Amino acid sequence: MTIRKELLDELLASMDSHEDFLGPDGLLNELTGALMSRVMNAEMDEHLSKERAEAKLSNARNGSRGKTVKTPKGEIQVQVPRDRQSTFEPQLIPKRQTRFQGFDEEILSLYGRGMTVREIRDHLGRLYNVEVSPDLISRATDAVLDELQAWRTRPLDAVYPVLILDAIVLKIREKGCVTNKAAYVAMGIGVDGTKDVLGIWIDQSEGAKFWLGVLTELKNRGVHDILIACVDGLKGFPDAIETVFPKATVQTCIVHMIRASMRFVSWKDRKKIVKDLRPIYTAATRSEAEAALDAFEVAWGTTNPQAVKTWRANWERVVPFLDFPDEIRRVIYTTNAIESLNASLRKAINPRGHFPTEDAALKVLYLAMQN
Repeated sequence: MTIRKELLDELLASMDSHEDFLGPDGLLNELTGALMSRVMNAEMDEHLSKERAEAKLSNARNGSRGKTVKTPKGEIQVQVPRDRQSTFEPQLIPKRQTRFQGFDEEILSLYGRGMTVREIRDHLGRLYNVEVSPDLISRATDAVLDELQAWRTRPLDAVYPVLILDAIVLKIREKGCVTNKAAYVAMGIGVDGTKDVLGIWIDQSEGAKFWLGVLTELKNRGVHDILIACVDGLKGFPDAIETVFPKATVQTCIVHMIRASMRFVSWKDRKKIVKDLRPIYTAATRSEAEAALDAFEVAWGTTNPQAVKTWRANWERVVPFLDFPDEIRRVIYTTNAIESLNASLRKAINPRGHFPTEDAALKVLYLAMQN
């Protein structure tokens, strides 16, 4: 619709500054409140008309009451019409609702970016001149828990060509003490090539036994087969995967292998050893990779035997990616895809220090992932 120029000129005639127009008590908020009140009056007319048609003739208007509604543009005063029988339920702003559509989404977006309740209060106060209580923020974010539960139990695809598994550490208060816990993350790459986070779980620490439970849950949610599983070097991890998906090929992340072997290397040798490891994982075939490992052992087996032993002990889990063409190798030889997601999750959890409960941690992880 087009608003008449004369009407706009009349409204703006008394405006002396931007504050008169955009401020908390400015024209824009006043107009919004008036329009919202008019819409609810129209809703009341329709409600009473419907009741009269149903022969409920005793109902009628019974004045109105003021209500303060929080919106992304600040607090707005509206007049909500009332009826004698209290059967009217406004659709624009339902009863007991004090936040307009979009305001909760703003809170969830800030929460998912790692801001604390106090930071969200300060931000909304500065930006919109709105006083928001900690309880209101908690209620807004708690509404996500049902959505989170539905997401964590949703049915999954029958086959994922690639499954990438990893965990990150976060701090959660438990029984009066702050302890480290592991957040398990499973990412699947579907047959169409798209990445999908299949779930997030929290346990005391990362271990193969809990991963076995995670994989079993994925199977119960509809996953019948995994072709390639990419993991770090956690002990017992491959066995847990093959227990649930016996035909899966397990690929140990090359980056994790390099890091594991560097634990036994002095600082002065690290650059040289990293350079000499490169021919192993860039080899064209398994035989070339084995020849490169033999050469690496000749060069460093005497001075750094543990570095050589790390590769020898995990060799059968290191070389599976060499059986595939380059396009697939780039996807599976590291867990970089999930590491990128984990970096985003850490940006949300690190500023908070620790979480009061596991649910609070899951809310932030889920919202950060959605962002």
